[in-house]
Amino acid sequence: MLETVRGPRQLIVGEGVAQNIPRVVAESGSRVLIVTDRVLLDQPGVAEIVAAVRERVEVVAVFSEATPDVPLTDVDRAVSVAAEVDADVTLAIGGGTVIDLAKIVGVIRRHGGTPRDYYGEAKVPGPTIPLVAVPTTSGTGSELTPVSVLTDPDRELKVGVSSVHIVPDFAIVDPELTYTCPTTVTAHSGIDAFCHAVESYTARPRAHGPRDPVEQVFLGRNRVTDHYALLAAERIARSLPRAVRDGGDTEARADMSYGSMLAGIAFSHAGTGAPHALQYPIGAATHTPHGLGVGLLLPYALDAARDAIGDRLAVLARVCGLDVTDASEAEATDAFLTWLDGFLAEIGIPPTLADIGVARADLPRFAQMASGVTRLIQNHPGPNDTASLTAILEAAWTGDRII
Repeated sequence: MLETVRGPRQLIVGEGVAQNIPRVVAESGSRVLIVTDRVLLDQPGVAEIVAAVRERVEVVAVFSEATPDVPLTDVDRAVSVAAEVDADVTLAIGGGTVIDLAKIVGVIRRHGGTPRDYYGEAKVPGPTIPLVAVPTTSGTGSELTPVSVLTDPDRELKVGVSSVHIVPDFAIVDPELTYTCPTTVTAHSGIDAFCHAVESYTARPRAHGPRDPVEQVFLGRNRVTDHYALLAAERIARSLPRAVRDGGDTEARADMSYGSMLAGIAFSHAGTGAPHALQYPIGAATHTPHGLGVGLLLPYALDAARDAIGDRLAVLARVCGLDVTDASEAEATDAFLTWLDGFLAEIGIPPTLADIGVARADLPRFAQMASGVTRLIQNHPGPNDTASLTAILEAAWTGDRII
């Protein structure tokens, strides 16, 4: 038995905990780079946090130009702003894009070079400057994870920097900061969190040597990740449609913040699988939101692997509230996949790749590209050769199940 657990030095979750941000930041450094985006900076809650931080530290610089999917140009500009004030701590307030940007800025600040120097797993040579991560969406779990996903114009798919050294030092998760999250962002980020939970729970278990927890980031599922993944799936299943229907449903918002956080803990260790690997080239080609893509692909990837994970899909059926007490494993699996189709439709996720503008002729190329994302695709519990991945994409394009 060989397992590992990673996470921030402190995780604080609950309504109102954002009031702790100024103190936590001030105790971590005196020259602060705040990373956010323009829309958030104009919101009263975020503006109050920025003003309160300014009162507690010597110097504050704000980079509010973060744009979706972390293009390398954003990294260059944010690093320049950090250098102007010689930042020794970073505060990220936003969704996954903002937090992922802050992570890679911390790497460059401490270790130099360019993002390309750190692509892949375990390339960051040591700790970065302290990072306080404050999510304003319930989805990516980036405030807890060892991953920063970037967009490189020289590559046809998104790339990842994965290292234990980029897990934020502090994660402050306040559901109140998600109350103004738009409906589509709520849906897309929320289904991303659900995918994190389900992909973690169904990830392929892998044998490890004693050096692997240091040399690799994603290690496959284990008993610890199973625990958090199921807790996350339960909360997201019952609350995401409610949060999408009514952004003012504070109970659903709290459930989503908690569920997203739990899913982040799960996939920080287990990793994600085929839906995420396949979305990388599809997202880059179609410029569609990450959560939309992984949510659309999830049922097809699970269906393709059902022979290997039928027992786990049956557990997910129960966790997500389905009455499968007297059902066989196969019946419970079918019930879960049928429920998942309805769940996705209820929050506005389209059912096929054709619906988001994917050309059928591109599917084999996308499958080939995804097969090279080893850190993710090795977690897929079913066959993960290029032909099998192409079959998943064909099913997702036509809307037909593989089995």
